[in-house]
Amino acid sequence: MSTATNGSRPFLPEHFINRELSWLEFNARVLEEAEDAQNPLLERAKFLAIFASNLDEFFMVRVAGLREQAFSDMPPQDQPADSLKPLAQLQRVAKRVEQLVAQQYGCWNEAIVPALAEAGVKIHAMKELEAAALKSLDKYFRQVVFPVLTPMAIDPAHPSPRFHNRGLYLASMLERVSGIGPQKLFSVVQVPQVLPRFVPVMPEDKQNFVLLEDLIASRLPDLFGGYKILDHGTFRITRDMDVNLLEQEADDLMRSIELRLRARQRAEAVRLEISAGMNSAVLKMLVTEEELHYDTKPTDTSYSEVYEVKGPLDMTCLHELVQQVDRKDLRDPPLVPRPPVNLRNYDNLLAEIADHDILLHHPYESFVPVLNFIDAAARDPQVLAIKQTLYRTSGGDSPVIRALAEAAENGKHVTALVELKARFDEANNITWARHLERAGVHVVFGFMGLKTHCKLAMVVRKEGKKVRRYVHMSTGNYNPNTACIYTDLGLFTADKVMADDVSALFNLLTGYSQNHQWQKLVIAPSDLKRRTIELIDEQTRRAREGKRTRIIAKLNSLVDRQTIEALYEASRAGVPIDLLIRGICCLRPGLPGISENIRVFSIVDRFLEHSRILVFGEGAKEQVFLSSADWMPRNFERRVEVMFPVEAEDIRRRIVEEIIPTYLADNQRTRILQPDAKYIRATLGDQVPHRAQVELLAQASSRTGAVVAKEHDWAAAELLVSQMETVGDQRRSSLKQKKRKSSTAK
Repeated sequence: MSTATNGSRPFLPEHFINRELSWLEFNARVLEEAEDAQNPLLERAKFLAIFASNLDEFFMVRVAGLREQAFSDMPPQDQPADSLKPLAQLQRVAKRVEQLVAQQYGCWNEAIVPALAEAGVKIHAMKELEAAALKSLDKYFRQVVFPVLTPMAIDPAHPSPRFHNRGLYLASMLERVSGIGPQKLFSVVQVPQVLPRFVPVMPEDKQNFVLLEDLIASRLPDLFGGYKILDHGTFRITRDMDVNLLEQEADDLMRSIELRLRARQRAEAVRLEISAGMNSAVLKMLVTEEELHYDTKPTDTSYSEVYEVKGPLDMTCLHELVQQVDRKDLRDPPLVPRPPVNLRNYDNLLAEIADHDILLHHPYESFVPVLNFIDAAARDPQVLAIKQTLYRTSGGDSPVIRALAEAAENGKHVTALVELKARFDEANNITWARHLERAGVHVVFGFMGLKTHCKLAMVVRKEGKKVRRYVHMSTGNYNPNTACIYTDLGLFTADKVMADDVSALFNLLTGYSQNHQWQKLVIAPSDLKRRTIELIDEQTRRAREGKRTRIIAKLNSLVDRQTIEALYEASRAGVPIDLLIRGICCLRPGLPGISENIRVFSIVDRFLEHSRILVFGEGAKEQVFLSSADWMPRNFERRVEVMFPVEAEDIRRRIVEEIIPTYLADNQRTRILQPDAKYIRATLGDQVPHRAQVELLAQASSRTGAVVAKEHDWAAAELLVSQMETVGDQRRSSLKQKKRKSSTAK
């Protein structure tokens, strides 16, 4: 229990920031990156797509949950520390989302579209195209698009279809001019998701496009022969995707989850997006059919689930545009991950791990050693067993899955703990689970009521008369794709005590084996929250004794009330606390007498900040941990998580003296949380520019990091790194020549 409950005065609801509103401010920071003219143009479009994708998931999960609480008798799973009621949260969320969506489309229409056009990348309206382009598009429509389309009339004989979650639809009002059918008719056409959303106006043109829905809209008379098109518009419905996959036990968990995933497509609507000027009769029909809240005369306390936008619906499609446009000058320079700084021999990775712990900092350092770790073990005749957790892995031909399957086929004892309940990756993980089972891997699914979120891999190898265990632990997933765009830290070790704990954890996950005395690992849900608060309280006690103290936490989210209260008590005692919280932060810094010693920073940049780093104390009492968990109730109480210590002195020094200070020095992409819950950009003033992610890239190639202290753009960093590698190649070539001369002389 936190000492906060024994504080000199209680903490009040106004001392905390609402979780949902805090998340929206994180997404606002993503939107700022789209608005930032210093970013390359296609990168700005990418940030708009990320903003839209984030908002989709927010509605499908968080808003859906709030809606259920507000309009039913269901109690909230986690009572918010700020005590805001669900309906009040929905009202504030709707108001803020409306502002952000207007800002999003303002950025697209007024900034990015004109800038793309000036750069030669154009998204055309059908009416402005010349004859040759129209002829080419007509051919494409007839040969490719038309066969896929299904025009659907809606009348008593043709009831309204169940519109798919996040599907894009064209709605039309029709009037009969000939033939059979009612005089007036409402119809819909789904815009096919299997076809490119951005259609080149001419074959192989990678700079001039029309939107697929605009092409279809121009051919509506062909789809509804005998009818005149009176009006048309687009709409998109977002549904409740937070189907609870944990409540009921089932003999076949995989089959049970498959059935519930199908139920998602039939779930309640939580949001309706419509194009500007949507026909009022169509809008009324959709709102009524989907039982949505819509106020035609909004007030400060009203709550509407309808959002009218001036531009293309579903901005996630901009990911596709970014991929299609062949313009390197409009992108960030491609990232080439560097070899890990303390890994000397790729060809004998296990020998290196046996000799010393190895830290990998992704995406700046290559993910290849992690893949090699599993791949080499699959082929090594001395390897007896491989055990691994899989929360999210890449789609397609996953090298991790392939290596585990090969290991099983080679006779190894392979165990894969696949988390079937990883949100929005359930179907993907079911596919991998079946593939692994067919290859002979022992596939288990962890606990019924808990998600297995820890990231662990262990290789068991016979070496002479002994058996040695090699372990990889990480803050991120075994996904080579996200390892190129998420920042994470991974640790290789052959430490026996650490390996004992990892073995015990796998035994717990696969066979409920308990009563192990954890020596180094800290496990959720049993001990992680208690131990976290103990570490904070220890700094509080030391500060009251006049000793040196410090807390640094780099996390994705900070929500747990008791942990926040413990941090408030530490601040009161005089502990300096720096929190690098990328996303949600319910702690309110800078409150007099409560959090004056707490600073909260958020970095949003090219890579998603995903690593979780914890530092408690200074000097001889300093403790450094890496973790798979954020400080949230769900991580502490409803997931299997691991926090593990960093014990090798060189790695601890690298984290504390290089990585953390680089983040804290950032004055290019850092936002600072204020007591009023608003974020402000760090001001440069007369300071030297520092952009943490750029400098961390340079650190991956130079142990000093000082060489690029004044560089703050990717192009300069990449050029500098390239120059470093050229110098390194020249030195190696020179050494080889000297060796050859020496050998010849002998």
